[in-house]
Parts: sequence; structure tokens; C-alpha cells
Amino acid sequence: MNVMVVGGGGREHAIIKKIKKSPKVSRIYALPGNGGIAADAVCVDIGATDLEGIVKFARENAIDFAVVAPDDPLVLGLVDLLKAEGIPCFGPEKKAAIIEGSKAFAKDLMKKYGIPTAAYETFDDMEKALAYLQTCRVPVVIKADGLALGKGVIIAETLDEAQQAVRNMMEDKVFGESGSRVVIEEFLTGPEVSVLSFTDGKTLIPMVSSMDHKRALDGDKGLNTGGMGTIAPNPYYTEEIAKRCEEEIFKPTMEAMNKEGRTFCGCLYFGLMITDDGPKVIEYNCRFGDPETQVVLPLLESDLFDIFLHVSEGTLDQAEVKFADDAACCVVMASSGYPVKYEKGFAIHIPQEVEDVYVAGAKLSADGRLLTNGGRVLGVTERGKDIREAIERAYQSVKKISFENAFYRRDIGQRALAALEK
Repeated sequence: MNVMVVGGGGREHAIIKKIKKSPKVSRIYALPGNGGIAADAVCVDIGATDLEGIVKFARENAIDFAVVAPDDPLVLGLVDLLKAEGIPCFGPEKKAAIIEGSKAFAKDLMKKYGIPTAAYETFDDMEKALAYLQTCRVPVVIKADGLALGKGVIIAETLDEAQQAVRNMMEDKVFGESGSRVVIEEFLTGPEVSVLSFTDGKTLIPMVSSMDHKRALDGDKGLNTGGMGTIAPNPYYTEEIAKRCEEEIFKPTMEAMNKEGRTFCGCLYFGLMITDDGPKVIEYNCRFGDPETQVVLPLLESDLFDIFLHVSEGTLDQAEVKFADDAACCVVMASSGYPVKYEKGFAIHIPQEVEDVYVAGAKLSADGRLLTNGGRVLGVTERGKDIREAIERAYQSVKKISFENAFYRRDIGQRALAALEK
């Protein structure tokens, strides 16, 4: 089958490397892809939000199946447009992607159906939001309602910080129209867990759990980023917690979306916090997480493309979904200065023996060299019999890769190891 994967980051590279192994896949196009993805797919210079261009390409190139990976095209309704052309897809329709596209919708859904989450209020009037802050305990969480490249969440330590965050979003429009409405939320404490799941709206199958590291610097310091590394499985996600999540969060969410007439088919991501009161939802995503995908998919032993087909056909209950019992660690190598300001265009040297490298921000030069072209440049993933071995192997591989101005956290997975030692 001719398969089209929409997107151009490390997540998409991980998806492409996995479906490339399927006997059902004959040719893969990546739109737009990147310089590293070009080794595994035919890259086409059409942006992920150029919906008209993507549909035209699919129509003219006999695409048999599409995987829409990023949030923007999902929220904009790309799956709806492709399905209208008769092209089956993995990814939710626009009416279901709203679960990530609007934080207010997601919070209201959880309140209506009794799904555990932080207490909150929603505002589209700045003065009312500022007045409400006077009644809140700090820290408090301020969220832009719409998509903001993973940066629309501010944890304010003081009332002044909270008020400034609201003004930045609603008055100064730092996140554009995404901040026209804000959600002000109770600050929860506890370990965070990411759980991706496959669902066709009738069956929901959680994938192996993972732990993301959002802060730029060691010790969870510095600015928030798109993710500096991940490990899987997450030691805080015990069998008991997993059972509670399935009963109290996962299935109720799938059923709630069905009742709202917004059946979700694709990858539903649960961002969870394990509080003293049990697991609670921090956020939903309507797609694979990045860089969680880079540790979850290497542990998948089943045919990923076959699972995609079953989800799109509504027969997920007939699919084989099996994960390995070992562990994985992904360390993100970024450009110095990320996530604020950084230089591009440096040559990347990756030795052949380092196989599981997922390229996020790179391009090919005229003479075929791989050059840095983004903040997060690549993710280096290794597996091990346990988390400790996976971490050690990942850092051994990182040391073999080089590019000028490279930086990475040196403590990915240390919180997980500390949890295991308790």
C-alpha cells in the first residue's frame, strides 16, 4: 500500500520507521518530513497545515492510507477532508480532535462525566479572570484554551505571575487567538505519567506507560520545552494505578466522547498525575506524544500498520497489540539555546552502529550532508532489560553522535530510578 504520513518531526520518524517494517506497506511519503526522515520515506515539501495541498497530493499519488500525526492538521479537520476523498486514515476527525484543540471543552467533558481532574474555571473575559485569581491558592495553573505548540501552560508561583500570565495570553496575545479564552486550574502535585492508547471508539488499548522530561536543564530546571527525553515504562504507573485509570479515566473518556457524538478513532493520549487522591487527568492529546512515541513504539512487538488499519476499520478488538517486557530510554539532543534562540546549519555525524535515531530538526544540504535545522535536533533511543540498562545504553549512543552546539540533559530517567529504589 502507498502510505502518507503527515508531519515532519521525531514522532513522525518513529512512526515511519515502525510501519516501514510492515509487509503491507510498499511506499511511504512524508509531508513534509525532514532530512533524517528522507532515509526512510519520500519527503514531499508540503506543510502539515496545507490541507488543500495534502489532499491534492493524496488524490494525485494514489495514496491508499494516511497517518495524520500532528495536532494542528487534526484539529483543522484534515482527516475529514481525506475521508471525503475515500482515503482511510489513522487519526481522529475534527469533532473528536477538539479534545486537545480546546482545553475548556476537555475540562467540561471531564466535569460532566465525572472523570477525575483538577478543579478549574474558564474565562473569556480578562477582568473576570483576574478577579477570580484573587480567590485562588498559589501555585495556580493558567492554560491557553487552544493549541500553543505545547507552550500554552503556565504554572504561576505567585499571584503577580498568574495575573501576568493571564494578561500575556488574553491582552498581549502571546499565543495568538489560542489565548482568547483561558482555563485557570488548581495546581496538583504528584508524579506525572503519559499513557498513549489505541482506540476505535469501541475498544481502547493502552500502550506502555512513559515519563517525559519537559524542562530544558538537568534537575528539572530551566524553561519548558517540547520534551528533552523519555523513559518507558514509568515506574509510578503500577498495576493498581493502571487498573484505576482504565476504570475511572480511559474507558469513561472513550464513552463520554461517544455520548457527545464525537467518537474518537486514533491515538488518544492521557497526561496523568498520580495524586494522593488517585490518578487525575492533566491533559488529553488527540495524537501520539513527542518524544513519548520514541520510547513507546520501539517496545511494540506487533505490526503498527496493521493496528492502524484495524483502528480505521473499527475492528481494534481483532488486532494483536503486544509490547515487550523490557525498557527504553530516549535522550533528545538539541541545539544550544533551545527553546529560545539557537543557530542552525551544523553538520550532524551519526555512526552506522547507532540505529534508533529519530530525527526531528534537520535538513539535507545540496551535497547530501545532514545539517541541524531546529531546536530539538534528534532523539536517541536504546532498549535494555530494565530502565537502568536502557539509560546507560542511550547515553553511550549519544556520546557517539556529534554536531556543533549540541546539548542534552544528562539526567534523563534519574527520577524513575529513584522511584524504583524506594
